Amino acid sequence: MSGKDRLAIFPSRMAMTVMKTRLKGAQKGHSLLKKKSDALTMRFRRLLKTIIDTKVMMGDVMKEASFSLAEAYFAAGDFSLVILENVDRAWTKVTMKNDNVAGVKLPVFEPYSDGSNIYELTGLSRGGQQVNHCATTFNKAVQLLVELASLQTSFVTLDEAIKITNRRVNAIEHVIIPKIERTIAYITSELDEMEREEFYRLKKIQEKKKANKAQKEQDLIKYQLDNPIQEGESEEQKNMLDPEGDDEDLLFI
Repeated sequence: MSGKDRLAIFPSRMAMTVMKTRLKGAQKGHSLLKKKSDALTMRFRRLLKTIIDTKVMMGDVMKEASFSLAEAYFAAGDFSLVILENVDRAWTKVTMKNDNVAGVKLPVFEPYSDGSNIYELTGLSRGGQQVNHCATTFNKAVQLLVELASLQTSFVTLDEAIKITNRRVNAIEHVIIPKIERTIAYITSELDEMEREEFYRLKKIQEKKKANKAQKEQDLIKYQLDNPIQEGESEEQKNMLDPEGDDEDLLFI
């Protein structure tokens, strides 16, 4: 195992504790990110289905709106100039809020009407009913367009968030966790090697002590053989502090 496959760390008990803590944190982070990725993917698929249904509905609504516009032109004539002259502000406006999905903020657009219909008197002379029906149909189309824009924006944001989350999950799963595990294996092997070396050292010390003790015993036996005790000599040495000794008292004058 090369040094690039593991973290550069000195093998010790403290380093082992730190690595195990980091491994536990990495596994917990991987689990949380995996759950986040699954939640985002589930929302992504549901959003994709909603976009497809909305686009199909958008085609029908725009077809109906174009047909109602043709009917209004046929009934009331060209009233576009009158509409353009009366426009001073938007009737339908859009507001935005955020939808939080597993920590990812998705923009949501919501249409709302600001004021009353300023075109209700358009086509009063003739074709008024067709003009109002055309305005209602196009207003419905605008609301559907806003909803589709909201879905498309959320789709793009969610797609980018899923890519980033999956990259993090793969990095933790295939790079960080294996690297920490290889580091733990390296520290374990080094500590085992140190323990074997320490055991071997202690064993050699014990053998050396036994050899020294045996050598001292042999030297003592050899000394006793070379210097035998004469008759009348006591094997025990006299104690200098023994009061029963034969030494005379010393008087200092």
